[in-house]
Amino acid sequence: MDSASLRFIHVVAAVITDARGRVLLARRGDGRDLAGLWEFPGGKREPGEAPEQTLVRELQEELGITVQVGAPIMRVPHLYPDKRLLLDIRRVTAWKGVPRGMEGQALAWVEQDKLGRYPMPDADKPVVAVLQQPDRYLVTPEPGADHAAWLVGVAAALADGVRRVQLRARNLDGDPAWPALAAQAVALCHKAGVQVLVNSTAKLARELGAGLHVRGDQLERLSTKPLLPGTAFAASCHSLEQLRRAEELGCDFVTLGDVRATAAHPEQPPMGWETFARLREQVSLPIYATGGLGIADLAEARQHGAQGIAAIRGLWPYAAASSR
Repeated sequence: MDSASLRFIHVVAAVITDARGRVLLARRGDGRDLAGLWEFPGGKREPGEAPEQTLVRELQEELGITVQVGAPIMRVPHLYPDKRLLLDIRRVTAWKGVPRGMEGQALAWVEQDKLGRYPMPDADKPVVAVLQQPDRYLVTPEPGADHAAWLVGVAAALADGVRRVQLRARNLDGDPAWPALAAQAVALCHKAGVQVLVNSTAKLARELGAGLHVRGDQLERLSTKPLLPGTAFAASCHSLEQLRRAEELGCDFVTLGDVRATAAHPEQPPMGWETFARLREQVSLPIYATGGLGIADLAEARQHGAQGIAAIRGLWPYAAASSR
C-alpha cells in the first residue's frame, strides 16, 4: 500500500516530571495496538481541537489530572504498516490531582537515564533520546596551519555548552600530525565530560578512547559495528537506505542532510524539511539535521523530528575565521 494512502493519526502526548525529575510512563493495555509497550501518556487529537486541548482532555480521562501545558518538545513523524502517526510531545509544567490509571493501565515513574530500559513504540524512542542526549553536535572545521588556535576553538565550543563533538580533519588525512592533535582535542573533551567521536578512522578512535563517526559510503560497506559495545558509533546519512543501514548496524545516532544549501556541498541539492521528515518517519534512531543550520534552527528541527542540529560553522565559536 502507498504510504500516502494510509490513515493519518495525530497523537498529543506529555512529558510529565515529578519533583525528583522522574518521567511518567503509561503501559498500553491488552487489546490495543502495541499492547504491553510503555509510552508517554496522551491520546488522539479530535477534529477541531488544538493540541493543548487534546492533551488536557486526554490526561483528565486517562490519568484523572488537570494539567497546565507548557512548551512543545518535539514532533515525531512515524510510519507504521497500517498508519502514519505524528507524535506531538508537549511538556506539562504543573498539574492538579494524583496520576492514576483511569482505564486500568499501569503507570511508572522512571528516572530519565533509565527510560531506555522500558520497551516502547518506535515513535516514542526519539523522545527518549531528546530527553537524554545533547541537542547539538559540533563537527570541527579543518585545522589550519595554527593547530593551537584550532584547539582553542574546541575549548571555546565546550565552554559554550557543546556536549557532543566530532573531530574531522580531512586536510590532515595521513598526516602524522593529526593523531597527536586529535589526542589533545579528545583530552579536552574527556576533561569536560563531553562525548567525542573521530571521523572515519576506527583505528584512531580505538587508540584515543573515542567514538567513531563514519561517512555514508563507509556505512554501506560495513557488515558489523566496528567498535566495542559502549563506544559511541554514528554515521552521516543522505538517503533512506543509509538510514536503515545505520539502524541495522546499531548506530547510536546519525546526521541527515543537507537540509539547506551549503558552501561545502554546492553540487548537492538541499532536501528541505519536508523530505527530512519523510525520511525521519521510517526509522526510530536519533537524527541530527545538518546542512546550513545553526542554533536558531533548533526549534524548527525538533518540529520535524530531529534530535537537534549538527553543524560546523553554526556551532564553531570562531566561524568567521574557519573554513567549511
